[in-house]
Amino acid sequence: MKQHIVRIAIGIAITVFFIGYALRWYPVNAVAFIAQLDNIIYDARLKLTMPGGTDDRIVILDIDEKSLGEIGRWPWSRKLMAELINKLFDKYKIAVLGFDVIWAEPDRSSGIDVLDAMAQKDFRDLPAFQQAYKEIRPKLDYDALFADAIRQRPVVLGYYFNSEADAVKANAIPAPVLPKGTFTGHNIAFFEWKGYTGNLPIYVKNAAGGGHFNPLIDFDGVARRVPMILEWEGQYYESLSLAMFRTILALQGDGRFPKVEPGYPEDRFTSKGYTGLEWLKVGPRTIPVDDQVSAYIPYRGKRGSFPYISLADVIKERVDPEKLKGRAAIIGASAPGLFDLRSTPVDNVYPGVEIHANLIAGMVDGDIKKKPPYMLGAEVVLLAIGGVVLAFVIPMLSALWATVVALVGLVLIVALDLVVWAKFNNILPLAASVLMTGAIYVMNMAYGYFVESRSKRQFTELFGQYVPPELVDKMAEDPEKYNMEPKSAELTILFSDVRGFTSISEALKPEELREYINDYLTDMSNIIRVKYRGTLDKYIGDAIMAFWGAPVDDPQHARNGVLAGLEMQKECEVLNAKFAARGWPTLKIGVGLNSGPVRVGDMGSQVRRAYTAMGDAVNVASRLEGRTKGYGVGILVGEATRNAVKDVLFREVDRIKVKGKDEAVTIYEPLGLESEVDRKIQEELKLWNQALRHYRAQQWDQAEVALLNLQRMNPGCGLYKHYAETIADKRRNPPPAGWDGVTVFDEK
Repeated sequence: MKQHIVRIAIGIAITVFFIGYALRWYPVNAVAFIAQLDNIIYDARLKLTMPGGTDDRIVILDIDEKSLGEIGRWPWSRKLMAELINKLFDKYKIAVLGFDVIWAEPDRSSGIDVLDAMAQKDFRDLPAFQQAYKEIRPKLDYDALFADAIRQRPVVLGYYFNSEADAVKANAIPAPVLPKGTFTGHNIAFFEWKGYTGNLPIYVKNAAGGGHFNPLIDFDGVARRVPMILEWEGQYYESLSLAMFRTILALQGDGRFPKVEPGYPEDRFTSKGYTGLEWLKVGPRTIPVDDQVSAYIPYRGKRGSFPYISLADVIKERVDPEKLKGRAAIIGASAPGLFDLRSTPVDNVYPGVEIHANLIAGMVDGDIKKKPPYMLGAEVVLLAIGGVVLAFVIPMLSALWATVVALVGLVLIVALDLVVWAKFNNILPLAASVLMTGAIYVMNMAYGYFVESRSKRQFTELFGQYVPPELVDKMAEDPEKYNMEPKSAELTILFSDVRGFTSISEALKPEELREYINDYLTDMSNIIRVKYRGTLDKYIGDAIMAFWGAPVDDPQHARNGVLAGLEMQKECEVLNAKFAARGWPTLKIGVGLNSGPVRVGDMGSQVRRAYTAMGDAVNVASRLEGRTKGYGVGILVGEATRNAVKDVLFREVDRIKVKGKDEAVTIYEPLGLESEVDRKIQEELKLWNQALRHYRAQQWDQAEVALLNLQRMNPGCGLYKHYAETIADKRRNPPPAGWDGVTVFDEK
């Protein structure tokens, strides 16, 4: 342990830092990135576990664009709203009505002010006018009509508190739900408000209740919580959703509104210092709250989780009464111009009225997530145990096992968090634990890297002259496993060559040719080395030799080689576009690939040595590259390579026998990954296979017909032209009896 004491000490220090974050030792701005990650994780858990679907127990009566277009600019006449309320309760039989809007100004649209002035001044002494005035005035007092409509009905009004320095006390708010001194002795972080904007006193007097609709916006601008209780001048006021929930309970009971009582679980803890508030008791129900007496919004899903009904349709009686009967309804706005859209974990543009609907449904169902104060203790314990274990264990392990332990630890932490979330309905912060695990792991890996970098540099100096640098890093992870001694190995070898390079070189100036070949070799080498992790053996003029499977084992060596060859052909198109723009000749390349046993290692003379491969499989790969031009294809692969690759579509090109070989081999052209090859190519391949069968059966007519169709489908394919010419030659010089379709080459 002594040799790891520095890493252990740093790990403990990291653990203490994150415990300090959980205990809020640091300013919020200093650790905002951790808090933001906690918010991101919370949002992800929420979206992952949302029930979805539509809850039609609560209906949103929407002041939408349609309503504004049909009824007119908001706010509407109080007379119209009175008629709407009467219609909702008498015709549609709703159970409860809440307003996510404020009625802060008197309605004088009827001209009542003019009538009052006339009665008090100009026509004060006219008995007939005064009599008519008494009869007419009540009909023009729209505020009285509205107040009368909500009287003795379960209507809950909304209002809001203001934190601006110049805030005023506008109109009236309902009586507090809890008196002064309710939370004395309990450390609760109530926000200090400067004023409020309420409804007209006549409305507040006649409404069944009222609640604020102030959300608690997190520092990232997202609404995740709503304060169930707000403090104003020492007294405590309930939220709109809580007021509506109490109204629902009153209707379900004896008509009396249930009290709101703070919930302190003193009997759960023996420590006298624990003063945390965990819930609000509302009649027979409990509502979980956090240390700011806020409830987490139990979002059911994205916008539209509750039915939206345009108020225009309600006013004009275009709604089926069954859609509203017995429902709790909230009047709110989704029209952008009315500025009641919020950023939420489930949607960046979310109507505030639906936040209330989610909370009411959560209270009714009892599925609001809890974050009681003791979760802070749980987080600190988790950080302490996890941090100390990782700080002591990881330095003792190899890089591989340290990674495994860190991942297992991370999985266990996340699994525990999800169990706490899903089974116990509690919110356990996760960001600090995740970041602590990652920080301890990264610190140990970085420390090990810098301490061990000297030995790795020595390894690089020893083997870097033979092996590509990107593979040296892999080998340096386990130096004892690798050496440059020649050995037998199963490899896939690639040869590529530029066709007609002599004519290209004659068409370019020397400095242009240098640029031309440098661009070509650089791009092709990057495909081989960087993307497909092959070993670049050598350049032979414009030709390239590479292989896969050594010095680092590659179980997918054949597949990586084939995919590299396909991408090299695609890269030629990119290079040709660049060359054409500069007036340079375009290029075509041939690629040959073959797999098989070879000798690979440090070979050469006393003057020059290199890490290379030798053997029959290498020679075959070189010959296949040479045959690509004759067959009119870009790539040819041997039978062993084709058999080793399962997810690439191949076209059988021919069965050939070369000089010095007794056995014929089948050669193929790769067409692309099976998942990416389009239907047209697949249909073309089916027809080609028919043509090849006719050819080998010496059915020249059928083969030619198939080839003509293939040439119409793909005029640019040189393979079809090659076979058409071969068939013409076979007609002139028929093959010998017993010919089996194998093409024999006299040269290597």
